[in-house]
Amino acid sequence: MKVTRRQAKEIEALKRLRDEQIDLTDIPLVRDWDSSVIGKFYRPRKKLLTIRIDADVLAWLRGQGKGYQTRINALLRDAMGGQSSAPNRVPLIESRRRSRRRQIAARKLRRNSRRVPWAAAAASE
Repeated sequence: MKVTRRQAKEIEALKRLRDEQIDLTDIPLVRDWDSSVIGKFYRPRKKLLTIRIDADVLAWLRGQGKGYQTRINALLRDAMGGQSSAPNRVPLIESRRRSRRRQIAARKLRRNSRRVPWAAAAASE
């Protein structure tokens, strides 16, 4: 979907808003974070690699079903132990803040959709 000039202008206006300028009165406060998942949407960068693996090991991995490359990655990550090779991982608080801003922007788009016909389509995506 192509963004019109008017849409781009409104998106830029939303980006420029400070946290203090955002009205949070209509959003319920979440007090129970027990069911939250840390890093749920985190996707580390992937590198293309050619690797030689013994045929029986590859057969075993493929024999477990679809996603054998993901399993290889999980096994290697497990072998790394607690070492994190992801210094670019966004801290949880910053991630929540960004998520909150997106929710607020989407809510404003839905609220304005009554006045602007294209906003309803943008808010539903």
